[in-house]
Amino acid sequence: MKSLTELTFDNRFARLGDAFSTEVAPEPIAEPRLVVASPAAMAVLDLDPALAEEPVFAELFAGHKLWSTAAPRAMVYSGHQFGVYNPRLGDGRGLLLGEVLNDAGEHWDLHLKGAGQTPYSRMGDGRAVLRSSIREFLASEALHALGIPTSRALCVTGSSTPVWREKQETAAMLLRLAPSHVRFGHFEYFYYTGQAEQLKTLGEFVLREYFPDCLPQEQPYAALFREVVERNAALIAQWQAYGFCHGVMNTDNMSILGITFDYGPYAFLDDFDARHICNHSDDAGRYSFSNQVPIAHWNLAALAQALTPFVEADSLRATLALFLPLYQAHYLDLMRRRLGLSSAEDGDEERVQHLLQLMQGSAIDYTQFFRRLGADAPTEALASLREDFVDLAGFDAWAADYRARSARDGGSQDERRARMHAVNPKYILRNYLAQQAIEAAERGDYGPVRELHAVLSRPFDEQPGREPYAERPPDWGKHLAISCSS
Repeated sequence: MKSLTELTFDNRFARLGDAFSTEVAPEPIAEPRLVVASPAAMAVLDLDPALAEEPVFAELFAGHKLWSTAAPRAMVYSGHQFGVYNPRLGDGRGLLLGEVLNDAGEHWDLHLKGAGQTPYSRMGDGRAVLRSSIREFLASEALHALGIPTSRALCVTGSSTPVWREKQETAAMLLRLAPSHVRFGHFEYFYYTGQAEQLKTLGEFVLREYFPDCLPQEQPYAALFREVVERNAALIAQWQAYGFCHGVMNTDNMSILGITFDYGPYAFLDDFDARHICNHSDDAGRYSFSNQVPIAHWNLAALAQALTPFVEADSLRATLALFLPLYQAHYLDLMRRRLGLSSAEDGDEERVQHLLQLMQGSAIDYTQFFRRLGADAPTEALASLREDFVDLAGFDAWAADYRARSARDGGSQDERRARMHAVNPKYILRNYLAQQAIEAAERGDYGPVRELHAVLSRPFDEQPGREPYAERPPDWGKHLAISCSS
């Protein structure tokens, strides 16, 4: 394990120069105090979790101190926001402090969110508030524990610095980790501003540093786009299979690496509702749960447009056409596993869709259903789940078909339970749990957010004494209004 002063920085993105980012120093927040830290994320940087309790830890991640070899920069990029192109966005409240090279030879961006104003703040104060910082921390680490590709969160640092949103709140900083912070919007920015040399430099950088296997290909950029399409097909399949709603799938929130990125008004489904909109600012439902698949396709088309200087349009279109069948294959594989099926059969896709149709409108808790389905043999499990459904005749027909399908799949109940419990979490990040932890933290009590983080770090495990975290939310907890405001 390393000390905080032993981190090795290799700031590759900063070396691209001022066309890609602007040098900006973090603005410290007052009276920094550690709210929560992730031991697992600290391990990525080879850091001992005990270091989080040292005063210098909070000072570093509240902008009071800086490593001598760090190179804080605010990135410039653009993007389509709710379908409308915004020509210049950039890091308005975050800074890429630098890139750390860990003992495994991996580069990890250290990105400090809420670090103050930058040239891209667009009249904002450059701050993040405690509630949004906690929400991103919890979601980043929860999705990682579920096995969903995501940026990571090392810690949240609170303060007494006041900020105004709908009301007065306190500022906080989140230290985010990611192998890269390059977004679809980086390519769009240089493409639409006609900066051909910079676009080429960016493309060569991304190929060299993140997609080296594409370089020997006959058409490296075509291979790059194919890889991005494949990664996003797999990612969105995981979102849909686990009921995760991102909430703001703008192209500036889409990582070139195909990881979950830039958490805002996200939510996991409580009751299954394909039409669920988790962002109360999304009046038209552009980023509803069911729209995440077509929107990912739309965003990939936007990236394809920015790659037309390097790849023929027909090639890009052909690759883009692979997205939906790749997504469908990944999604069906995940849903088979969630249903405890270890083999593939014709009719499985219809079986899954029939179940979701029955869930729709029956107030079926999406997470609990699959966990309970695996807890007992199919006959007993289905009998206990039956009364939750409105269409009992429809459920009975599905249940009979599922029993027969499970019997053909074979294996013992112990094997089935082990398979299903390994992919069906008992604990997920429900909005009401996050809200309760946030309200406690705003009162100065960080115990609940730390406990919730600990629970979510082991989502598939039975955790005696923590069963209340797995309960269905109260009615007020199902209808929380979450916005982009941070």
